Amino acid sequence: MENSPFTSRNAMTRRRMLGTALAVGAAAPLGLTQAAWAAPAATPAAAPATPATAPGGPARLTLPEPTGPHPVGTVALHLLDASRPDPVAGPGRYRELMASVWYPARDVAGHPVAPWMADGAMRAFLTDTGFAIDPALAPLTSGHVGAPVHCAGHLLPVVVYSHGAHSQRADHTVMVQELASHGYVVVTVDHTYDAFTEFPDGRVLTPDRNQPMGPAAFAADIRFLLDCVEDLAAGRNPDTDRRALPAGLLHALDPHRIGMFGWSKGGTATALTMLADQRVRAGLSLDGPMQPTITTDLDRPFMMMTAVFNRADQPDVAEFWPHLRGWRLNIRAEGAVHSSYGDNQVLIPQAAKILGMTEQQLQEWIGTLDPAHAVRIQQAYPLAFFDLHLRHRRGHLLDGPSPAFPEVNFLP
Repeated sequence: MENSPFTSRNAMTRRRMLGTALAVGAAAPLGLTQAAWAAPAATPAAAPATPATAPGGPARLTLPEPTGPHPVGTVALHLLDASRPDPVAGPGRYRELMASVWYPARDVAGHPVAPWMADGAMRAFLTDTGFAIDPALAPLTSGHVGAPVHCAGHLLPVVVYSHGAHSQRADHTVMVQELASHGYVVVTVDHTYDAFTEFPDGRVLTPDRNQPMGPAAFAADIRFLLDCVEDLAAGRNPDTDRRALPAGLLHALDPHRIGMFGWSKGGTATALTMLADQRVRAGLSLDGPMQPTITTDLDRPFMMMTAVFNRADQPDVAEFWPHLRGWRLNIRAEGAVHSSYGDNQVLIPQAAKILGMTEQQLQEWIGTLDPAHAVRIQQAYPLAFFDLHLRHRRGHLLDGPSPAFPEVNFLP
């Protein structure tokens, strides 16, 4: 199964929701409105308490700051996998990917913050929703482009990330920059032809729904990404254009401490990558459907944060669970929906305020899980998981229910 109908539909509606919100903000001076799209008509909600406002323009959507002790740096990589021909691009062409490396920074002075998405990719994202507008309302991240790496005399553990169907590598920036602020190098990737992605030469590619990619293709991208992690660890620049890397990035990564997480199809790809590649020592699935059915045993730590794709309702997820023969854990936040463990839980409530949606309409998008609590869950549980299995730092958060997170259930 390449894409579940639920996953594909969810990806489309998420894009339309955010695109509509940005369009409403940009179109307001022209007297236009898209409120009817969110029908039935709603009573306008209060504006955000502390909006970030562009000079002379409407409020920009925002992401929460990471909580770790380090500022965050980031750099984009243009990667070429010469071992895989690209039949879509034509004869003599090979698989191209755009990735980003996020890391603890030593000093961020003079280094601008990165946007949530590259400008061209963001424009394509918005056009896909039906609104071709200035992307200036898109959020900024906490990552400072090209800032020097903070190493402190030891190698840094690595986590790689795989997004969901018809999405892009920015979808879980809240988690990504949280991990980086706590000393991890996080490498995210756009799965070309199933992502909104922009290359350095200005090419912008969008999801090709006529050629759906399965999770095995995602896993193949990740295995190549692991090769690039090893290149960085060995002091080699994997960027195909040989653009300069941030000071201290080469030789900073620990290739023997690699974890992976992914959302939806990326969660399934996490399991498939681990089954095919011993380099990934621990995996985290964010509501992965585990389709097609996985029947091979996995002996390394694996954690599932489930919502819609849970063992009680989804036979493929139920089948996968007993094949986890190492450390395993399954948690579910009460009221969570498929997109609750990602940036949507932060961005869509802000969009809802722009649209004047009712609480009931908002819950149809993000469930009943409180957005502020969802952010804390995103920041705490993945960090605890990777700290335990990549750093051997044992806390108590993963031992069982916590009074700090009463909505998080531990599933037997």
